[in-house]
Amino acid sequence: MRFFGKSRFSLSSRQYGGARKRLFIGLLSASCFLLCLLLALFLIAPWLVFPAQIAWLAPMSMAFGFAAIGILLWLCLTIVIHSWSGIALPGARGVRHVTVRLLFPLMELLAKFVGLERNRLRRSFIKINNETVLSRGRAYAPESLLLLLPHCIQRSACAFRLVYDVNNCRRCGQCPVGDVLALRDKYGILVAVATGGTIARRLVVQLRPECIVAVACERDLTSGIQDSYPLPVFGVLNQRPHGPCLDTRIPLDYLENVVCFLLGKKSADFSKL
Repeated sequence: MRFFGKSRFSLSSRQYGGARKRLFIGLLSASCFLLCLLLALFLIAPWLVFPAQIAWLAPMSMAFGFAAIGILLWLCLTIVIHSWSGIALPGARGVRHVTVRLLFPLMELLAKFVGLERNRLRRSFIKINNETVLSRGRAYAPESLLLLLPHCIQRSACAFRLVYDVNNCRRCGQCPVGDVLALRDKYGILVAVATGGTIARRLVVQLRPECIVAVACERDLTSGIQDSYPLPVFGVLNQRPHGPCLDTRIPLDYLENVVCFLLGKKSADFSKL
């Protein structure tokens, strides 16, 4: 019965624009079903197309088709069980990475075909990813936890460049950077600002964190989570009162609670995640 119960690390949908993980699971299952139909052609084609004199071709094609369908169904079932119940089946983390990397582009195409907003799927994926990070049940040392920020949270009119040194911030209070630095000073975590994926990857190599809390939009978080595997990344969606990539904001209370939880602080409140 435990397999059918929700994970105890299940997060509220309020921080994810109302997106629920059932959306990701449903599109994953549908994508898996479509791929299985495609692979089924390997079971039918030998009898319809290939010349009868090539006797070995039909059994080989059928063997490949059955094996591929079986592997695909196992991958899909593993990730569905892990995402819904939080139960870490053997090899679930590796399976999750392979499945998402292979099937996520197809899931996005399927979402577009049925008229679903692509960012809804991405938010659902981020929610499932965050639950997976929390389900590890590990408390990280402050010096091993990196808070990675997008450059768009800095006030667009600011004259001080923060990408190479976040300490250039004058903490004037006109953007969230000063508050984030106060969070850093309070908990001793690492903080960095990146303008894109290339600089973000370089920062990860330089700082060598064991866990990342990344603030970004749906698209950047999704790609960053996929690219950073096996490093755990907890994604926090930014707020965009002026539109994308311009003077964005951060839910600071939520962010602090995430940091506290990952540091194993008693002040953390899981019900607010």
